[in-house]
Amino acid sequence: MRQSRIPNYRQSSPTTREFVRDALLRAGISIGGTAPGDIQVHNDHFFDRVVAEGTLGLGESYMDGWWDAEHLDVFFAKCLRARLENVARSRHHYLLFLKAKLLNMQTLERAQQVAQKHYNLGNSFYADMLGSGMHYTCGYWDGVSTLEQAQEAKCELVCRKLMLKPGDSVLEVGCGWGGFAEYAARRYGCRVTACNIAEEQVRYARERCKGLDVTVMLADYRSVKGTYDKIASIGMFEHVGPKNYRAAMELTNHSLKDDGLYLLHTIGVDEMRMATDPWFDKYIFPGGVLPSMQKIAQAAEGQFVVEHFHSFGPYYDQTLMAWYDNFRNTWYKYEHEYGERFFRMWTYYLLSSAGAFRARSNELWQWVFSKSGVPGGYKALTWTADECDAHTKEHEFECAEF
Repeated sequence: MRQSRIPNYRQSSPTTREFVRDALLRAGISIGGTAPGDIQVHNDHFFDRVVAEGTLGLGESYMDGWWDAEHLDVFFAKCLRARLENVARSRHHYLLFLKAKLLNMQTLERAQQVAQKHYNLGNSFYADMLGSGMHYTCGYWDGVSTLEQAQEAKCELVCRKLMLKPGDSVLEVGCGWGGFAEYAARRYGCRVTACNIAEEQVRYARERCKGLDVTVMLADYRSVKGTYDKIASIGMFEHVGPKNYRAAMELTNHSLKDDGLYLLHTIGVDEMRMATDPWFDKYIFPGGVLPSMQKIAQAAEGQFVVEHFHSFGPYYDQTLMAWYDNFRNTWYKYEHEYGERFFRMWTYYLLSSAGAFRARSNELWQWVFSKSGVPGGYKALTWTADECDAHTKEHEFECAEF
């Protein structure tokens, strides 16, 4: 295994060893045990490192091969159910909190950090992990059994909640690799404008949507112009940041026609946060912050009427485990380019995230907003299954296989 530089820790003291052991026991986790979620410690400096550096030390020591868990997702689900993240606070948490309080961590310039660090890893890498549809958001697993079906079901759910019809002008804020834009244009005959700041994703989305009424812009959501019948934000609000929530809602209000609908699909948390976990901020999503229900509602106050709310966080657990299986099964293609430490980092990212959704520490929400209330009430979800099928068949355009 590749060895990284080892920080100058003393031999772990009995105090730190006992502290970590006792904390884990509260979550039903044993050191050296054989139950799902138990951990094996390979480097005795692990205990001092975790106590000193909190969750950043936990993640980096895993990347360095200092410890393992046969079922890392189970380990994190147990830790988060026991609220051990509150025990693992370190100076890194407080520094991030202070920076987030004093500075806007999601400016136009800082937004580019996410694109460069995370989304431009390479389209082939993401295609192997995400599947043929290239959707990097939670699938909708109601009545389906494969990742591809779950992602198509998610797109269909969004289209129905937005009550799309042929000719609708649709703005997608943060379009990823163009999966939803293609679906809305091809299946529903909509005119889609999509924006994204990640060059690799934009290039892929433009090629994917050739021949359709789709315009993909290399642009930040703050530069969007014009008004639209419908607006969708699918997995982008996590990058907006608390200091920008209100401005983002105001911009969306100005961009939506008076009789339009806005769907917000986002990961959320039950308690307000100003900053993310230090390990995730450093290695996965720089500047990303998961919004709370309260913060979303406050940002929308006076701007929108909430027509519909839907929570299906457990489906993200399934989605992440499917991504992990794909990642693990295709890793042989990338191991020489990225190396063992990247493999452990990405494993930690996917499985810790799955554990967070399993523990319901993270949630997945879909909100549907209108500007002044839908006359007579919002009825998109009162359709019967037969009516939904008839609507889809009536408006389905010639469809290519994903």
